[in-house]
Amino acid sequence: MRYPIVLHTDDGTRYGVTVPDFPGCFSAGDSIEEAIESVKEAIDLHAEGMVEEGQDLPFPEFITEHQKNPDYAGGIWAVVEVDLSRFDGKAEKINITLPRRLLVRVDEFVQAHHLNRSKFLAMAAQQAMTHGLKT
Repeated sequence: MRYPIVLHTDDGTRYGVTVPDFPGCFSAGDSIEEAIESVKEAIDLHAEGMVEEGQDLPFPEFITEHQKNPDYAGGIWAVVEVDLSRFDGKAEKINITLPRRLLVRVDEFVQAHHLNRSKFLAMAAQQAMTHGLKT
């Protein structure tokens, strides 16, 4: 998953990092690079705690949505990739039916983006649940 983060600094050297999609998740570092690396571990630990408490992990929102929050004004925005798949549980095989033309388009898309059908359909479902369906 790719989560937006916002970095803040008071001295131009040390940075605090907030993860808007994970309220209460934050980290810091003595440089931008160190702050970004440390926040990946913070997200992983925060996610682990949420799962242990029976909470669902949030899907990432668009940066433009988070920028509307005045708490993040003046921050530096970045995106970090964090593998949270260990919290997804065991994969289950399902049988679905799609129109042939749609299936051809899905296959063309996944091939062009070096994915597979399952990964693509899971990503599409997550995005639809996060951002709503456009019908």
